[in-house]
Amino acid sequence: MDQQPAAGPRSATAAIETVFRLESPRVVAAVARVVRDVGIAEELAQDALVAALERWPREGVPDNPGAWLTAAARHRAVDLVRRRETYARKLAEIGRDLETTTPAPEPSDPEDIDDDLLRLVFTSCHPVLSAEARIALTLRLLGGLTTAEIARAYLVPEPTVAQRIVRAKRALARKNVAFEVPYGPDREARLGSVLEVIYLIFNEGYAATTGDDWLRPGLCEDALRLARRLAALMPKESEVHGLAALLEFQSSRTAARTAPDGTPVLLKDQNRRRWNRMLVSRGIAALVRAKATATGAPGPYVLQAAIAACHAHAYSYEETDWRAIAALYGLLAARVPSPVVELNRAVAVSMADGPEPALRIVDTLAAEPALRDYHLLPGVRGDLLQRLGRTAEARAEFERAASLTGNERERELMLRRAAQAG
Repeated sequence: MDQQPAAGPRSATAAIETVFRLESPRVVAAVARVVRDVGIAEELAQDALVAALERWPREGVPDNPGAWLTAAARHRAVDLVRRRETYARKLAEIGRDLETTTPAPEPSDPEDIDDDLLRLVFTSCHPVLSAEARIALTLRLLGGLTTAEIARAYLVPEPTVAQRIVRAKRALARKNVAFEVPYGPDREARLGSVLEVIYLIFNEGYAATTGDDWLRPGLCEDALRLARRLAALMPKESEVHGLAALLEFQSSRTAARTAPDGTPVLLKDQNRRRWNRMLVSRGIAALVRAKATATGAPGPYVLQAAIAACHAHAYSYEETDWRAIAALYGLLAARVPSPVVELNRAVAVSMADGPEPALRIVDTLAAEPALRDYHLLPGVRGDLLQRLGRTAEARAEFERAASLTGNERERELMLRRAAQAG
């Protein structure tokens, strides 16, 4: 494999860390097909990272670093399988081309999931795990999220997430859960967790909880691709189409969400001519399919897609049908009660009926334990107070929001808003 010229140790280490964060889900998924154990697959991926840390500073970063990491991890997986007493049986199962990095052939079964990442999602969402453990493990393996990022996404303590991940790996190994494609009722049983995982991976890419960049486009692209793949695999599932529609709509705004220097641009300030109309059209088509396949009241992803569609149809922030959005958030809150949904409803109410009734909603959320360290609560409250002319209080709320966020770009935004309020 061609190599780029050797870089200094610091630049090479930074490149390795970046590449591994982006590529680790694919490496783990590829290796899991060999060893049939997600815990061991993650360990082998880490071994490949150690090898890269040893070699890349000296030899240079490969032209295709993701393929290099995958090949290194797969070679270690082959060695591991060969050392096992059951090597002959394993070899018969996985074929005799283990030492190559050639992708697996097209599956013969039309219902098969020809995507290692999607296989990894379904495997990690096995019913032997609790719902919380399934999601935490899959976000760790597939999304490449740290335990801190997962904890922030779920508004729970970091040690709780760490324990869930460790216990989940042990449970999968103890139950000898295979890295395989589920069919029929088994697939249906895992679907809810799979949808939630894809949704949360997209959210982490759409507004990163930590780091210097507000967006992590790679995560958004992975989540959108998985949602599309799942919609093709399960065409009669309304919520699958709803999730795909939601992610299409959200992805359409990506180019308008940051300034050239990476500074976040809020929805009300975005240039809507920069929204990707092709993705908007895809979102509308997916939402139509979601409604056509629904057999009862719309599910949470269909409702969220309908909210996103209201934004997509509006030519400006002010022309948005905020009453419709507030009503849809009311339906969503009834379907899946959540303080975060209520916070979003408050924003819609503020645009439909003014900041005063919205502030009353937000103030009722202040006592919610789950929102105690959630930076968007003081952020929304600061915006409402500023619109009411209570600038000193607004400034304090924006400063509190800045202190709570782990994302540097968002911190800068909140501090800037605090300064403007003052």
